[in-house]
Amino acid sequence: MKIFIKLVIESFLFAWSALRTNILRTVLSLLGVTVGIFSIIGVLTMVDSLEKSIRDSLDFLGSDVLYLQKMPFVFDNEAPWWIYNRRPNISFREFELMSENLNSVSKIAIFSQTGRQTLKYGNNSISNIILNGGSYEYKDIFDMDIIDGRYFSTMESESGRDVVILGYKLRLLLFGEENPIGKFIKLKNRKFLVVGTLKEEGEGFLGNTSEDENAFIPYNSFRKMFSTGSGVVREIGSMIALKGYPDDVGLNQLEGEAIGLMRSARGLKPKEDDNFAFNRPEAIGKMLDNIFSVLSKAGWFIGVFSMLIGGFGIANIMFVSVKERTNIIGIQKSLGAKNYFILFQFLFESIFLSVLGGFGGLFLVFMLSFLPMGSMDLVLSFKNIALGLSVSSVIGIVSGIIPAALAARMDPVTAIRTA
Repeated sequence: MKIFIKLVIESFLFAWSALRTNILRTVLSLLGVTVGIFSIIGVLTMVDSLEKSIRDSLDFLGSDVLYLQKMPFVFDNEAPWWIYNRRPNISFREFELMSENLNSVSKIAIFSQTGRQTLKYGNNSISNIILNGGSYEYKDIFDMDIIDGRYFSTMESESGRDVVILGYKLRLLLFGEENPIGKFIKLKNRKFLVVGTLKEEGEGFLGNTSEDENAFIPYNSFRKMFSTGSGVVREIGSMIALKGYPDDVGLNQLEGEAIGLMRSARGLKPKEDDNFAFNRPEAIGKMLDNIFSVLSKAGWFIGVFSMLIGGFGIANIMFVSVKERTNIIGIQKSLGAKNYFILFQFLFESIFLSVLGGFGGLFLVFMLSFLPMGSMDLVLSFKNIALGLSVSSVIGIVSGIIPAALAARMDPVTAIRTA
């Protein structure tokens, strides 16, 4: 066993020496693999980073929440869009009905939002902000990271008091370094008391999920200023978020109970389709899975052709190496070198070439991660590093096995006589 290990190590050293002797040829040989690994791992890294950024931007939806809405997250291709558009909006009466009758819900909130609103404080004015109106339970379902002030009280929420919580950027633009708590701002010619401000979130990858430029007011205050739906089609719709209990796996019990209650409330007959939608964040996740699966396959498709070119290049170089060292192979075999000793020399050389090319491709991907990508962080994961090295190793084995086998099976006398 010791002799075998010693011979393997010597084969390793022979292979390394051969590569160092022909530096230029080594570099040119591994370029094909470098490009191939860069293509595959680069695309996979981009896809992984893009997927992570999008999923992180969608974290605000939660993973244990059902959303009762007029429209589904994903439309049925067989139904025309106007069928969904003709549905009635979710009403506050339906929210009250579900709050009073659902047994499988732990938290429930109704909320709505509208854009293109203007806030004013003194001489400062901000246009095109997003205004959100949420019931008191909104904070129990969604993260409201308040750094100054407080959330709405139950009395303020139920009576629809004119109080507001400002996103981080709105606070800076309206008040600068001044403490906004207890100050009044104007919204649609009404004075709103600032009771809290939110922690800075930064821009989300999708550009529209950060709350830094959002303002939050009680839902009952929101519905005083805007038509939010009362069971008929209105300009601004509302949404109900329902959070289940931990033992309700998949929220199936909550969804079944809520669907029955909504159908009864809207007087739907057994054969009539639902005119509302219970949406799950997982629906978006499944749609994203399909998209990223296609992108990953495209990356493999592009990379495989580059890897084939690199593999053929390495195989060609290995045949040349065998031809150049035929005399040496004959001498080694005449001195008692085993077939596997010769085999390992060339096989290791092929694997070295390919793995070095793999490292080169991974290095290029790593350097790519330093380029500015906006709000997306490009991260080369350990999984992709392992995949890149594994693929390059396999290419090295496949490319070198035939030349190595030919070298190992040479007749020593014939090999020594070869000029």
